[in-house]
Amino acid sequence: MSDTTTRALSLLNLLQTHRHWPGPELADRLGVTERTVRRDVERLRDLGYRIESSPGAAGGYRLEAGSAVPPLLLTDEEAVAMAIGLRVAASQRLVSGPETTITALAKLEQVLPAPLRRRVAALAETVQPTGINAGAAVSSEVLGELALASRDHERVRFTYTAASGEVTRRRVEPHALAPAERHWYLLCWDLDKDDWRTFRVDRLEGVEHTRVLFEPKPLTPEEIEEFIVVARSWVRTAVEADAVMELPLAEMREYFGQWGQGAEAEDDAHTRWPVGGADWRETMYGLMWIPEGVEYTTDLVEPSRSQLRETLERMLRAIDAPPPPRRAAAARAHPEDE
Repeated sequence: MSDTTTRALSLLNLLQTHRHWPGPELADRLGVTERTVRRDVERLRDLGYRIESSPGAAGGYRLEAGSAVPPLLLTDEEAVAMAIGLRVAASQRLVSGPETTITALAKLEQVLPAPLRRRVAALAETVQPTGINAGAAVSSEVLGELALASRDHERVRFTYTAASGEVTRRRVEPHALAPAERHWYLLCWDLDKDDWRTFRVDRLEGVEHTRVLFEPKPLTPEEIEEFIVVARSWVRTAVEADAVMELPLAEMREYFGQWGQGAEAEDDAHTRWPVGGADWRETMYGLMWIPEGVEYTTDLVEPSRSQLRETLERMLRAIDAPPPPRRAAAARAHPEDE
């Protein structure tokens, strides 16, 4: 690429980032004279860019909207961000329809360098939005790498920092990326846990491609949605305990579905399941979901343990006591006139 072309593209990039540029400042940024800036502006005009110029000490240049869309210059990060936005728009129908955004994605992909084109294509195929608002900042580079691995069914390794602050290295088979409310989530099969896991992308770093491919496990969009719902509600609580139930892990997972995340086999016949809540009442509610007839133990600590026991003892006394006599039916408040 000639120096003239390179300089013209640099000028175009500057014009796209500001509404107005003084001529001397543009010349200084590009390392040329103001006369050269004027010539480069004319070259861009010949290519279809509407560039307004104004004379005088306060004069300068600004890029105007034209009757047709001219080519745009995008950085790698801008292209990835645009792909994410187009994907969200397609699924949420924020524009004329998914066909419009898919066409835009195809045009964007066509003109990008091969490495970035693969990243954008991966995002277009794997991002499954369920609604997202402003939340934790997420690296578009990390999103692109995860999307690429999800699309190509490639195992990856990364470092993950849990809400507790614990840092672990994970080996996973990525399935899908999904934004939900304030955060991005990665749904994947954890090779070390031998189970589905959902990770907050903003807590994830150091994505490493292994070049090892895998056969993806089948999941419906509804199952993906349920995984994300569970992940959004899976936070540290004031009261936490484990329930060890007399139920093999496979049967427990079949009964609880995605809500069985975090469960681990204690042995061939028992499963350990974390349960908790804002107080002991919510923990009790969680324990009530253990299947009928399945015995279990829990390590609920004091004072929650005593509070739960006292409440259950009162319930049992109330159930075993003779029922109180029923009160006579109340007289009508407004009897009919005879």
